Amino acid sequence: MMGTGNGGFSATGLRRLREVLAGHVESGRIPGLVALISRGGETHVEAIGTMRHEGGPPMRRDTIFRMASTSKPVSIAAAMVLLDECRLRLDDPVEPWLPELADRRVLKRIDGPLDDTVPARRPITVRDVLTSTFGLGMDMTVLGTPIMGAIFEQGLTPNLPEPMPEPDEWMRRLGTLPLMHQPGERWQYQISSDLVGVLVARVTGQSFETFLRERIFDPLGMKDTGFHVPADKVDRLPTLYAPDPQTGEFHVWDEAEGGRWSQPPAFQGGGGGLVSTADDYHAYFRMLLNGGMHGSERILSRPAVELMTTNRLTPEQQVARTAMARDNVHISFGQGQHGGWGFGMAVRTYRGDYAYEGQFGWDGGSGTSTYADPDKQLTGILLTQVGASVPSSTWAFHDFWTTVYQAIDD
Repeated sequence: MMGTGNGGFSATGLRRLREVLAGHVESGRIPGLVALISRGGETHVEAIGTMRHEGGPPMRRDTIFRMASTSKPVSIAAAMVLLDECRLRLDDPVEPWLPELADRRVLKRIDGPLDDTVPARRPITVRDVLTSTFGLGMDMTVLGTPIMGAIFEQGLTPNLPEPMPEPDEWMRRLGTLPLMHQPGERWQYQISSDLVGVLVARVTGQSFETFLRERIFDPLGMKDTGFHVPADKVDRLPTLYAPDPQTGEFHVWDEAEGGRWSQPPAFQGGGGGLVSTADDYHAYFRMLLNGGMHGSERILSRPAVELMTTNRLTPEQQVARTAMARDNVHISFGQGQHGGWGFGMAVRTYRGDYAYEGQFGWDGGSGTSTYADPDKQLTGILLTQVGASVPSSTWAFHDFWTTVYQAIDD
């Protein structure tokens, strides 16, 4: 336990938080975790358990985690820098930078053949890409359709046996597919977050990682954040597990040594490629809570932060997103039920559990959860490396947020 004084957390609440998290580790379902909560000037960190299922070194505050989809709220900041500098405009078409997405065709029916299409009603804009509404995405409600089959076959998503190809080839493949929906019509997951990285790289003439490092990571002191783990830090990276959904048996999904994150990737995935630490992510989310400021340095403008962290979906889009989350709880184990979406992150638009409206952030399929709450001036980060093939890490998220909000003592 670290911290001095209560910072608006009760001692009883912090004790319960630790007991609940320790219970998840002692159950044998989560080898180890790192949790960080902060409010005002107070930060509390818990590091519980071990780096491997069978033991090994203990989890530490500086353990490096595969952030999976919690990459999305961080990687989107690169695009916000470009908006702030007027190098991108929200309603400009993306074609000058992403010519592969010119002259789109759109499926007549989501489950129809790939050649049964109509022309797109308008070009894809920067706004469509940033709000995840450009027309293609990972839709778990239409698995088995020709378009979802094609997305997997083309290797356009992470987590397949083959890593994603380098960005120009990835764009070429993306350009061969019709859109699932008209541009701007429907919120869809994942692909837009990877597309943002390609867009940033082409606008800036730098790699996505280089631009993120110069404009976001270095100014915030995020020294352990990137798209791979260098050899001199690999001992700080735990094993990632994807337990068997039937038996619960621990299967290794990625080893630290020689694993997927041991070398720079061909594709720097804004949707799920980052590795980071609790303290690095804390610096980022605290900057958002501070309206774009880090100490005396401005990282993003206040309007940019407000755009990212408030709901951008229309009422119709929100209905569809809420329905998708609510009707998929057997897959998501109850995650994703926030109502809204900003740029690169969920935004809570209704009170459905212990968290307050306005809370923003996201969760990752590698067992990571990262949110901030502007109303309570609260940041919470829970990092495990148990993948969402089983509900273990998601149950820990739910209990983490329940105890975090219980611990607030005003």
